Amino acid sequence: MALLFLFWCTLFCFAVDSFSISSLVSKELYHSIFLHKDDNACPAKDFYTYESFIKASKCFPRFGNTGSLATRKREIAAFLAQISHETTGGWATAPDGPFAWGLCFKEEVSPQSEYCDSTNKQWPCYPGKSYKGRGPIQLSWNYNYGPAGKALGFDGLKNPDSVSNNSLIAFKTAFWFWMTENKPKPSCHSVMVGRYVPTKEDLAANRTAGFGLVTNIINGGLECGIPTDGRVADRIGFFQRYASTFNVDTGPNLDCQYQKPY
Repeated sequence: MALLFLFWCTLFCFAVDSFSISSLVSKELYHSIFLHKDDNACPAKDFYTYESFIKASKCFPRFGNTGSLATRKREIAAFLAQISHETTGGWATAPDGPFAWGLCFKEEVSPQSEYCDSTNKQWPCYPGKSYKGRGPIQLSWNYNYGPAGKALGFDGLKNPDSVSNNSLIAFKTAFWFWMTENKPKPSCHSVMVGRYVPTKEDLAANRTAGFGLVTNIINGGLECGIPTDGRVADRIGFFQRYASTFNVDTGPNLDCQYQKPY
């Protein structure tokens, strides 16, 4: 099954050019959203190109192409908000405001560990490699690098630096994480397009659909179940800015302060 998916993804990415989210995110809009990403102050200067963003998105044709126009725009806004927080270089008094500084970093600065879960035997760590955060979604841990690499056609365990050395691979990992269900977690995509169906455990944990649940999926263990967490507020700030840019509402349940992490 994994080999079939890899074959499909490779075939689709390079042989089909029918759908593109460029109809909703033009090059001009992309650069106005990420206003400072190519400033000299940003370590990822010139890395996160519009061309790589669009090309990577074509590997995942359901992204930004599911549901009504408002739903499509809201999902794109949510995705851009989450990757902006993960890679932000902004600060409270930054030029143009703190939410104009997404895509400033391509890898985690001063990681506290190698992010190696040695108990995971399916995706064993390769000696001397770090699975710190890299790319737009800050992909982390061997159990994410391994399956991401297998799905996308690179060796995530032996060559995790591919995510911070190759702009196209970097964006592909972000879309892969967004679109992939990892039980018990649903995919971020299913949440944002209204296809998330909570289990009994989800209901007991107050994991209701909305942008806050997406934050829970991405980093709930550190940010959710905590009243007024600043990191959650930062994600929401980006989302509100981008939702306004796309002229859509954000929907309910923006935070995850009363949600139990997965």
